[in-house]
Amino acid sequence: MKEKTVPDPDRRKTGIVRRKTRKVFYGKVAVGGGAPVSVQSMCSLPVTSHSEIREQISSLAAAGCQMVRVSVRDKKDTHLLSGLCADSSIPVIADIHFDHQLAILSAEAGVAGLRINPGNIGSVEKVTAVLDAAAKYSLTVRIGVNSGSLEKRYRGLYLEDPALALCRSAAGYSDLLERAGFRDAIFSLKSSDAMVTVEANRLFALENDYPLHIGVTEAGPKLTGTARSVVALTLLLSGGIGDTVRVSLSGDPVDEVTVALAMLSALGLRDDVPRIISCPTCGRSHLDVGAIAEALEKSMPRTGKMIKVAVMGCEVNGPGEAKEADIGIAGTEKGAVLFKNGKIYKRLSKDLLETLFSEIEKMTGNNGGIIK
Repeated sequence: MKEKTVPDPDRRKTGIVRRKTRKVFYGKVAVGGGAPVSVQSMCSLPVTSHSEIREQISSLAAAGCQMVRVSVRDKKDTHLLSGLCADSSIPVIADIHFDHQLAILSAEAGVAGLRINPGNIGSVEKVTAVLDAAAKYSLTVRIGVNSGSLEKRYRGLYLEDPALALCRSAAGYSDLLERAGFRDAIFSLKSSDAMVTVEANRLFALENDYPLHIGVTEAGPKLTGTARSVVALTLLLSGGIGDTVRVSLSGDPVDEVTVALAMLSALGLRDDVPRIISCPTCGRSHLDVGAIAEALEKSMPRTGKMIKVAVMGCEVNGPGEAKEADIGIAGTEKGAVLFKNGKIYKRLSKDLLETLFSEIEKMTGNNGGIIK
């Protein structure tokens, strides 16, 4: 079907008209159908790591992650999923490759959703068996189409037009779902090339109303991976395409969540994430701006509402250049000044970060979303 759009409830704020899609659920988290764009990540640890993977999921949830994917490699992993799901505060999605039986066993174990790549699962019969299991347990299935595991019949086309090859592969699986009568699906079309990812998703969005999980696969380490991901995701989201996002980075998955939330906040698509404003510093700076700003970024990923927090190196930039911030600090020769809404509130000589956190807590009434 042709693309339909629906105005964002606060389009004056975002300027974005989001693509209209069907709505699906991972547990209680809605995706598509006008639900806010959600953030997800993937554990870097095996299910067999027991306490370590539980700790990682807890850290991701505290950072604002709304659903998490885990690798399911063999039957031993499926036996551990039930306990892992019970201990997790956010929905757990089983990531399956090659063996369709693992997807069926994961569904039986109580996961909130399945992720499969039909390109390596095998025959139509095997994919259909996974869909039947998902339907039995009312699970959402993500159909992941990646450049690295494209079916053989599309590999020649991929060399000529990679975005079209990804789209045709996804469209084929869309037809399979329709024939099977399975509706609770999400699609993802990913490449390690940001612009191929953008074009593939744009093409697929024209003819389908499935929610889209968007991201750049194998994006890279933190700096370059962030750049590549944000380029692609911003182009898609600003055009109304994308219902849930993952920023794929090599390293700590909590960084993926931090980047994704910051991006969504900058686009006006999330209003529960603090926006940190900090100067690039110069010879006038009296503060270690970078260290304080990074501490804020790691320690207060969510506040429940939008709040702008400024960290400025000197009184030239703060509160002057940061007068639109709700609260902030600026360095002085004797310490710092704390300011609110462009006006100096108090002068500080020590405990700068602690005082700032305390004032944020008073303003938000919920300890500022601070992770202690």
